[in-house]
Amino acid sequence: MIPDLGKYADTVLSAYAISILLLVALVVLSLRRGRKVREEMERTEARLTSRR
Repeated sequence: MIPDLGKYADTVLSAYAISILLLVALVVLSLRRGRKVREEMERTEARLTSRR
């Protein structure tokens, strides 16, 4: 199942681990930013609606 990476195993596996961590961080930051923008839009919409 896992290929024999020989003397490069540490390098390859650490590169995979770093890549996965960066992808997870990007997803978390994107979700957090999306939530923040959505809340800001709802506040703006409520403010504009209450003026009418």
